[in-house]
Amino acid sequence: MLEGLQKFGRWGLESLESMGRSALFLLQTLLGAVQAPYKIRPILCQIQVIGSGSFLVIFFTGAFVGMVLGLQGYYTLSKYGSSSALGAAVALSLVRELGPVLTALMVIGRTGSAMCAELGIMRISEQIDALDCMAINPYRYLVAPKLIAGLLSIPLLTAVFNLVGVFGGYMVGVVLLHGNGGAYMASMRDSVTAVDLKMCFVKSVCFAFLLVWVCAEHGFWVNRRSWGFGAEGVSRATTSAVVVSSVSVLVADYVITSLMI
Repeated sequence: MLEGLQKFGRWGLESLESMGRSALFLLQTLLGAVQAPYKIRPILCQIQVIGSGSFLVIFFTGAFVGMVLGLQGYYTLSKYGSSSALGAAVALSLVRELGPVLTALMVIGRTGSAMCAELGIMRISEQIDALDCMAINPYRYLVAPKLIAGLLSIPLLTAVFNLVGVFGGYMVGVVLLHGNGGAYMASMRDSVTAVDLKMCFVKSVCFAFLLVWVCAEHGFWVNRRSWGFGAEGVSRATTSAVVVSSVSVLVADYVITSLMI
């Protein structure tokens, strides 16, 4: 009985310590992001890594998701004589949910894991400690450019995903299945409103914030967790970062949808 209480208490203290460390990490990163002097080059380098590096993945994912939506939507709506609403179904599915969520998940898999591993290796090789010794703020130098680049890149990647997905649905529903192209575009124009676009933008910004925060924090403080200090610790931190950030995105998606719908 006492051993069980000890384990529960240890888990509770470790959880509180982890939450406090994450909150302080976020605060230090935000302070580093607004601290002068401002350097554009690190941010541009991270935009190239997060944005340009993920473009092809987002392009092909958006294309095939739109094509699947067009295929499934056409056969489902045609049963009820509503195939003219295919454009609305594809566009709303992409803009409201699939676009921002799948974009964030793909960026987590491609860039978030690499971000965590990079910072974790810098921690175990004492490069971050060396920055502290040289009076260089590691939050401002390493993490803040990633946060700013993520907030700029991921909404643009989401827009690319939505645009390519709508075109993919058009190719399947209109070109391959010989649907009505005018009805496709008209239903999409009439159904997608400014509220839907606002929801898409808010979700993409929040998801970018979450994924950079979680992935960077897991790698930055890999030595403060019970995973060990070495290659195994970095690998377990990377796995945990991908899982936690992905679940956080899905939870945030529900919360934002319930507040804005």
